Amino acid sequence: PDKILSFGASDEPLTMSNSTPPPDNGNDKKKFKVDGSQTCPSRVLHLRQVPDDATDAEIIALGLPFGKVTNLLILRGKSQAFLEMATEEAAKTMMSYYTSATPLLCSQPVYIQYSNHKELKTDNLPNQAKTQATLEALNAIQPESSATAGGAGAECGDILGSVLRVIIENPVYPVTLEVLFQIFSKFGSLLKIVTYSRNNQLQALLQYADPMNAYSAKLALDGQSIYTSCCTLHIDFSKLTSLTVKYNNEKSRDFTRLDLPSGAGPSSMEAPALSPIGAQNVIFPPCSGFGGFAPPMGYGQGTGLPIQPVPGATGPLPVPVSAVGVPINCVLLVSNLNPEAITPHGLFILFGVYGDVHRVKIMFKKKESALIQMADSNQAQLAMNHLNGQRVYGRILYATFSKYQIVQLPREGQDDQGLTKDYTNSPLHRFKKPNSKYFQNIVPPSETLHLANIPSSVTADDLKKLFESTGSTVKAFKYFEKDNKMAFIQLGSVEEAIQALMELHHHDFGENHCLRVSFSKYAI
Repeated sequence: PDKILSFGASDEPLTMSNSTPPPDNGNDKKKFKVDGSQTCPSRVLHLRQVPDDATDAEIIALGLPFGKVTNLLILRGKSQAFLEMATEEAAKTMMSYYTSATPLLCSQPVYIQYSNHKELKTDNLPNQAKTQATLEALNAIQPESSATAGGAGAECGDILGSVLRVIIENPVYPVTLEVLFQIFSKFGSLLKIVTYSRNNQLQALLQYADPMNAYSAKLALDGQSIYTSCCTLHIDFSKLTSLTVKYNNEKSRDFTRLDLPSGAGPSSMEAPALSPIGAQNVIFPPCSGFGGFAPPMGYGQGTGLPIQPVPGATGPLPVPVSAVGVPINCVLLVSNLNPEAITPHGLFILFGVYGDVHRVKIMFKKKESALIQMADSNQAQLAMNHLNGQRVYGRILYATFSKYQIVQLPREGQDDQGLTKDYTNSPLHRFKKPNSKYFQNIVPPSETLHLANIPSSVTADDLKKLFESTGSTVKAFKYFEKDNKMAFIQLGSVEEAIQALMELHHHDFGENHCLRVSFSKYAI
């Protein structure tokens, strides 16, 4: 199956006998977008850049909102997959929707186009029994309205909404907000999460940015168990249209408002008062973790999910693949980087705004991707929340948790072209001091930058020219009223500000003055 490619026009079924690929002319490396104009419409869709850890259920869930999925073929070695819809009309609806909304698998963008093949023939291929069983199970629970050929996915999403209600049955082991985030964020951008207890049951409300992501998550995860025979997820759509979160703590989180306080709610965890329509107001106890996140958790080795230490638990917990994300740890996988511009130092400076970066490794064979090891899991999550989706050097950066626990340094004598750097003892860490002022000034990337440690010999014009040298447009500049060692500078865009920070933080003016650059929460 690894040799099956969709190059070359063909009206025949995709089988082992007619799947020999043509010579490689470099086409395999070019960038594909969601583009249905390259070939004629077909009910078989070709997916590229499919993450290695994407499950059958997650891939199938991309198509289910638009109609019945009749077959699936995954080429693990090629990071590709073929998805066969029941009708061509369903495939057209899916293509139309994903033209304006980027499809995600495991928090990574995938590229979809029509296949040149009109159907999939996988009867004689190995390891297809599990795929067929997954197809039957997911199609069986699919709502009738979307299983028809004319069921438009966008309309289905509008009716069902973007807020899910999750009941965790038999929670033998703790299921934290971070665990829920890691599982459900694989299906799309999560805006808010609220956890609470009702009728002695652990429940949660999760709001997606896109109703279609909520629909896909429900189809793939409903009935799955986080751990073997326990912590089973029962998912349905909430009547709420939106959630309003007052505090960012271990029980509630608004990922669009990282400036929210941790709060000082009641000592016991009570169910929020639900209203059938409208917003959700929630008050929960504060947490004392870094940047509003819960304190660091222990990890069960080999579990694939973060596990708080459980009394009486003597070993790792087996976790079913279908419900498992990669572990929340201190290592981030960053992808879709610009290999012509990105450097380990630039990533160190950028991610160092949200935590202390210990190691950076740009992939030797895939320089669009990198591993970044933060000081702890809380700093890693903070960096991911702020930087995932930001445009850096002309490309949208995607960040998610890696399956690796540490970034390995090159073996002695091994030449990796300087792509791996160890910054563990770097003097540029912002958060080494326990009470560092940077803890109180963690904000999302913005077009306005805060400058500090400006020498008296450097004028405003000097600073403007310095930032213009990075390709930025300076829109405004202002010194602090009583301190000319600090200033605000507003650039043409957030992307320009990110690039300037990466290139000019710790710029050496001489005379023991190195410029300090941070994102500002204030505008000029």
